[in-house]
Amino acid sequence: MVPEVVKHNWPESPKCLLSTFAFLFKLKYMQNISQSDLKHTENSIFSPKSQGGWTLYHLDIYFIIAASFIMLLVIGLLIYVAIKYRAKPNDTEPKQRNGNRKMEIFMVGIPFIMISFFFFLTVKTMKQTEPVVINRKPTVVINGRQWWWQVSYPGTKVVTANEIHLPANRKVLLKLTSSDVIHDWWMPSFGPKMDMIPGSVNYLWLNIDKPGIYEGTCSEFCGQQHAKMRIRVIAQTEENYQKWLTESAKEATQITDPIAFVGASIFQRTSCAGCHQIRGTDAKGDVGPDLTHLASRKTILSGTKANTKENLYAFISNPNAVKPGVNMPNFHFNKQEKAALLAYLNTLK
Repeated sequence: MVPEVVKHNWPESPKCLLSTFAFLFKLKYMQNISQSDLKHTENSIFSPKSQGGWTLYHLDIYFIIAASFIMLLVIGLLIYVAIKYRAKPNDTEPKQRNGNRKMEIFMVGIPFIMISFFFFLTVKTMKQTEPVVINRKPTVVINGRQWWWQVSYPGTKVVTANEIHLPANRKVLLKLTSSDVIHDWWMPSFGPKMDMIPGSVNYLWLNIDKPGIYEGTCSEFCGQQHAKMRIRVIAQTEENYQKWLTESAKEATQITDPIAFVGASIFQRTSCAGCHQIRGTDAKGDVGPDLTHLASRKTILSGTKANTKENLYAFISNPNAVKPGVNMPNFHFNKQEKAALLAYLNTLK
C-alpha cells in the first residue's frame, strides 16, 4: 500500500564526510555486550535488512557501476594517451587542431544522459523511502538527546531509552525529533538517514526483514559523546514484541529486599528522582532516561556498556569518569549508599 504524502521537512544539515565513508563498511559489533536469543546481524549498506535498505542498495549499485566505468575509462584514456603520444627523439611541433564537434557532443551528451537517469532514479527512490503520512499514528517516537535516545510508544505507557524494540515483517512508522541539538538517525542496513532537528519532526518508514539485533550510531556531530551515541534496534516477532510491550507498560516491581528499600529512599531524597522517571514511584523526572525497567536492558550508557553490576556501580561512583561530558553529577555516595542504590536499580526489571 502506498502511503499518502504531505509536506516534509527534508534534512538540510550537511553530513560529515568521514562519518559517511566510515559507515560504508560494516560496523564492528560492540564488545562485552551480553548475547540474547536474538542474533547480531551484519550492519552495512551492502547488507540491507529492510525494504528501504533494499531500495537504496539497488540505487547504490547503479551509482557504483557508473562511477567504476567512468574511473576505468579515464584511467584507460590516460594510459593510452601517455603511451601513444609520448615524446620521441627528433619530434617536431605537432599539428594544432581547434574544435572537434563529435567529441564535444560526446563529452556533453553522455554526462547529460547519465545525470538525467540518476536524477530520475534518485527522485523515485526518495518517494519510496521517505514518505510522510496523513493522520497516521507513529509506531514509536524517538527523541534524540545529548547523548542518548528517548523512546516512547504512542497508545501505551511504555517509555524506555536507547534499546528500541520493533516488530519484524511489519511496516512501522518512526517519528524523529530532538530536544537539544541536531542528531541524525542512521541504521546503514535499514537504508535512509534522517536528521533529528529541534523544533521539527521528520518521519521514516521501516519494514525489517527478520528478527535480530541491529546497531548504528548518531551520524551528525552532536557534542563530546557523539561517537558513543549508539543506536540499538531489537527486531522481534509480532508475538514477542507484543509480550515486550505488555511487560514494559507495567509499573516498577515492588521492593522486597531491605537493602533495595534503602536504595529507593536514597534515590527519592536526592536529585535522582528529579531527573529520572520510575513509574509507580514519586520519581517523575524527564531530564535523564526512564529507569522503570532498567534491569531488563542488555546495555547502558547509550549501548556502549553491558548492563552489569560492575558497570552500573562504576557509573554511579563517578559518571564523568565513565562517560566524559555526561550531565549526571557526581554525588560522592559512600560505599554503603552505592551498594544500596545498585541493589535498588537491579530490582527494576
